[in-house]
Amino acid sequence: MLKYEYVYQSLLTQIQSGELKAGSKIPSIRNLANQFSCSNSSILTALEKLENQHLIYARPKSGFYVVEHKMFKQPFKTSKIDFATSAPNWHSFPYQDFQHCLNKAIDTFQADLFRYGTDKGLPSLIKEVEKLLKSYQVFAQKKQIFITSGVQQALFLLSTMPFSNNKTRILVEQPSYHLYIDLVKLYKLPVIGIKRTIEGINLQELEQIFREGDIKFFYTMPRFQNPLGTSYNKKEKLAILKLAYKYNVYIVEDDYLADFEYMNKNDPLFANDLHGRVIYLKSFSKIMFPGLRIGIAVLPDSLIETFQQFKTVIDIDSSMISQAAIELYLKSGMFEHYQKQVRDKYLARAQILQTSFKTHLINFKYATDLVMHSHIVLPKQVDMTTLINQLNEHNIQVKSIKQNYLDNFFQEKILKINVSNCEPTDIEKGIRQIANSLNNTNNYFV
Repeated sequence: MLKYEYVYQSLLTQIQSGELKAGSKIPSIRNLANQFSCSNSSILTALEKLENQHLIYARPKSGFYVVEHKMFKQPFKTSKIDFATSAPNWHSFPYQDFQHCLNKAIDTFQADLFRYGTDKGLPSLIKEVEKLLKSYQVFAQKKQIFITSGVQQALFLLSTMPFSNNKTRILVEQPSYHLYIDLVKLYKLPVIGIKRTIEGINLQELEQIFREGDIKFFYTMPRFQNPLGTSYNKKEKLAILKLAYKYNVYIVEDDYLADFEYMNKNDPLFANDLHGRVIYLKSFSKIMFPGLRIGIAVLPDSLIETFQQFKTVIDIDSSMISQAAIELYLKSGMFEHYQKQVRDKYLARAQILQTSFKTHLINFKYATDLVMHSHIVLPKQVDMTTLINQLNEHNIQVKSIKQNYLDNFFQEKILKINVSNCEPTDIEKGIRQIANSLNNTNNYFV
């Protein structure tokens, strides 16, 4: 390890542990150089890195001080256990860090904020996104990367623009992302569904649909699917790619929870795509906050020109201030630091959820992936309306997944569970009550 890195890590640990308190002065450069037996330049490099991450700040002729990192105020604790909300828990987001980036973005990109013409995205952000994507095993060229106004905009553009395979129908997993289901319904787009369960999808059925269905693209979430919380294994992903090549079908891979992956070698479909058939989508809405409205789309060469034409007509630029701020957030290293904190936090909740499932739902089938959302497969005789109402009476909020299905597609009896906004201490209590309700014959049709 380089000397300045050792100094940086030591000071960072002291700040995070509270040994160096918010507002306190960092020892002088000379004292630090003596303490770490290194040159003044090594100390300055370490301090500059901490300053770039907004962990310390300089006062002229005074020295460096620790920044006070405020979080959003904690809400009043309620007696309700919320298994229904899927939005990220905003209470622990270090908003002051991001506020620094917003302020600095306005200072740094003053002229750019008043210009049109960056329909692909801010070039300096695309450069940072290219680096970020590599950490997800998505190796893309800058020309392939588009910054969109959230992934929802990318999905709209892809769904309405023509594709080079000259096909017209969209294939979606059932169940699937409810807002995309709403989109295809609202615009009356030609769409069909394919059943996805804990066991995955039927590859023979997929091949038949690819062969006979005039499929333009297959919209899928291989990793931590919404709403099921399940993932395809490598064998399934390679089989899907093979079929896409064989029948000239594109795949729209929505990797919205890539930041929460806990298995190093669980690569996206894009990583194994050798023939330019995968369109990769990435969102910041779950790892940061939905209001940022920044999404990433990685296009194969065959679709770049058409996608850019459609995006230019829909909106000339995605929010320049948001783009500039997220660029600084990525470049400073703050995103990487925050990403690890959030991943660890949600992984801990996911582990509690799985332990609770194993303890209380012995006789039921449930998804086993370690992620903040999951589902329980219910017996066919369960009266969903009665069950949900009874759980609400016990201050437990849950949702059915009716909105995640296309009209006239057979709907499984599934109870969606999301712990994003649950206190860790409430998770086991809530699952225990769900188990009690499932064992109550009043919640079943006679």
